[in-house]
Amino acid sequence: MLPLALWMAMTFASNPPDAAHAAPDKPAPAQHAHGTHGGHRGQHGNPEDLNAYIAKMEAPDRDAWQKPDEVMKALGLKPGQTACDIGPGPGYFSLRLSRAVGDTGQVFAVDVETQMLGILRDRLEKAKVRNVIPVLGLPADPLLPAGACDLILIVDTYHHFPDGTAYLARLARSLKKGGRLVNIDFHKRELPLGPELDHKVAREDFLAQAKAAGLSLTAEHTFLPYQYFLVLEPTGGSTP
Repeated sequence: MLPLALWMAMTFASNPPDAAHAAPDKPAPAQHAHGTHGGHRGQHGNPEDLNAYIAKMEAPDRDAWQKPDEVMKALGLKPGQTACDIGPGPGYFSLRLSRAVGDTGQVFAVDVETQMLGILRDRLEKAKVRNVIPVLGLPADPLLPAGACDLILIVDTYHHFPDGTAYLARLARSLKKGGRLVNIDFHKRELPLGPELDHKVAREDFLAQAKAAGLSLTAEHTFLPYQYFLVLEPTGGSTP
């Protein structure tokens, strides 16, 4: 396991606390954050009103269709493992991953939006969570260490990546031997929620890009009403 102090130092160096918690006149659009979508869109197809965006991600009815308890059970994390949440938003899955890996495990929460990470840090502090490490990534690079993660989780975020295949290949290098990458995203059809149709990535298109990145489908869960749930591992069982 990587030293927690080292990762906190790296994170705060890239995103100082004062900057993370500053409140500019107009919030910058979030680039990586999983959840529902809607409203006026800024860069990368995300709403410009960050507060409204977070409210949609935490809508009271989300648990009914996102089924987080069933998702966490299917992920099968164990205490002491290392997980990563790509596009954590305010922590919908990060906090659940934190509980799953326990005090001896850790969770990297990677976002490219400093304001979103500031909100997440506030929630971690309030909840006294110490095993979630916010990471200020780049749009094309999560800035994760190689061979660090047992599980990388991407929820409703893949369509934000500027080059999906290259980003998946970069994530694959951060998996431990036997590690898994999970993508949960909306089916590319008309649905009562989620991004516009032209922002969605079809299951088949994602799998084609994953294959090009050196990842193979090893399992699939079908209990989510609006999303596909794909489990992948590096082809041949070793990281690229």
